[in-house]
Amino acid sequence: MKAECMRTSSAYSRVSSSSSISSSCCSPRSSPSPPSSPRRPSPKPRHGRSSSSSSSKTCIKSNRMQGAGGEATLPLPPAKCMHKFLCLLLSLLLKRHGVFLFAPLIYISGMLFYMGTMSFEVPGVAMHPTPGLVYRSPQLFKRLWLGMNSDNGTSSDGLMAAWQHPREGEEWIPCISHTLSGGLPHSNGYILIEANGGLNQQRTSICNAVAVAGLLNATLVIPNFHFNSIWQDPSKFGDIYDEGHFIKSLRQDVRVVRELPEDIMATFDYNTSNIFNFRVKAWSPVSYYLQKVLPRLLDFGVIRISPFANRLSSEVPPSIQRLRCLANYEALKFSVPIASLAEKLVKRMIGASSRSNGKYIAVHLRFEEDMVAFSCCVYDGGEAEKLEMDAARERGWKGKFNRKGRIIRPGVIRKDGKCPLTPLEVGMMLRGMGFNNNTSIFLASGKIYKAEKNMAPLRQMFPLLQTKETLASPEELAPFEGYSSRMAALDYTVCLHSEVFVTTQGGNFPHFLMGHRRYLYKGHAKTIKPNKRKLALLFDNPKIRWETFKRQMQAMRRHNDVKGIELRKVNGSVYTFPMPDCMSRQNSGKLRSSNIVH
Repeated sequence: MKAECMRTSSAYSRVSSSSSISSSCCSPRSSPSPPSSPRRPSPKPRHGRSSSSSSSKTCIKSNRMQGAGGEATLPLPPAKCMHKFLCLLLSLLLKRHGVFLFAPLIYISGMLFYMGTMSFEVPGVAMHPTPGLVYRSPQLFKRLWLGMNSDNGTSSDGLMAAWQHPREGEEWIPCISHTLSGGLPHSNGYILIEANGGLNQQRTSICNAVAVAGLLNATLVIPNFHFNSIWQDPSKFGDIYDEGHFIKSLRQDVRVVRELPEDIMATFDYNTSNIFNFRVKAWSPVSYYLQKVLPRLLDFGVIRISPFANRLSSEVPPSIQRLRCLANYEALKFSVPIASLAEKLVKRMIGASSRSNGKYIAVHLRFEEDMVAFSCCVYDGGEAEKLEMDAARERGWKGKFNRKGRIIRPGVIRKDGKCPLTPLEVGMMLRGMGFNNNTSIFLASGKIYKAEKNMAPLRQMFPLLQTKETLASPEELAPFEGYSSRMAALDYTVCLHSEVFVTTQGGNFPHFLMGHRRYLYKGHAKTIKPNKRKLALLFDNPKIRWETFKRQMQAMRRHNDVKGIELRKVNGSVYTFPMPDCMSRQNSGKLRSSNIVH
């Protein structure tokens, strides 16, 4: 029994010895060890030489001994050698705790090495560009033309259905009442302002000047127009507006004179540039004028403010806001030559719209060469277009677009809805909204970029297209040629009296028109202001069907109908949103209405 026990113990010892190689390297793979005796305490850890080092030596020695005993010596496979090396490295790290400071670096280095050997290419997956970045409207037009041409309802239905949103209790009327006092107090002095920019930026300057003159109880001298290098229009105030009507309309609220008195002019050697010029910051509040400008006015008796476009805050007392309304909607009337021809153009446009009961659409199209160049958008002209636009940008804005570090991304600009709509895109949009090819269109614009090519599809969709050049004879337009502001005044009047006004790019022209139309049409702008971000996505969708495109366009038109009546918000422009500063609800009866000035 004792001998049998010894043999069993010797056999167990051999199993333990032969498995020492595996046990010293990685415990999960080791052979089961005998359970430790509950009476014998665990051996204390020995410091000094690593047990893993001795185990490694034992491993090598055992291997050599096996070879010396006559057995075949087999070389260890590379994977097993690497496994043993990693086990040895891990043992060292466990004993030398300070080495763990380098563990993150070792881990990251290993991951970078491992990832560098991998390929992240996914076969069979094509990368598609983000929708809305590319101009593909011509290709879309070819796809939609068949459905568009076959879906041709009556033009009167399209125009009559344009504004159907119920507006019970939402109708507004003008309520600009004149001062009812016995007269104006003694003037504190004279104010001269210089209006800069185009037609409607000058209009902003004039209306703000009237408000400032009323605020300071000053006498306003008829504004002088600054000659602009872009607009190239030397017109004076009296060439565009009726001076007599302007002075008469304001006589109960603000004193207005055509020029400074002789004695004051003599004081400044008959040169208005010698008069003290106030450099007023944009959107200055009422307090600035009362605290800074008024004392100077009282000291000198006359001051000059140049330039004077947006030099008065949008938020002013109601009495001052009313002066803005009075100036814009009643006092500013176009001069007789402009008003006379404009009235003829409106009548001719109504006559040309007999198929739609005298109703027509007016489109303000901004696709002139300078506008296309300034936008930095890319269309379908290729390298020739790029060279033309680069040259145009350099002519108009020397060096502005070539500054170091400036990055221009045409695709991002297009997707953000900032690219001017082409005549083709305007036509597709209007046809989708339900206006057929019998609808009369008045186009208000300058010289269209590459007009012959770009205007062809719009005329194909709307043959009854008119401009001021087609409505008026060359002899009638001759006095206005070379005067951009006078020509813009003609466009303004025809657009003002249209059933539908379409704005395509923003700017002062449509903003003033929207406000003026609200003033005339019981608070409703009757204006289509398209969502150009949404249009960019739709025009870049080559798979869209006509029914889907039409449904999207009609939803956009209905949205504009709902937003037609909109009140001015804080810091909003009274020239775009005249309610409630210039108008009151028709059924309120709180304020009396003044006559509408056409």
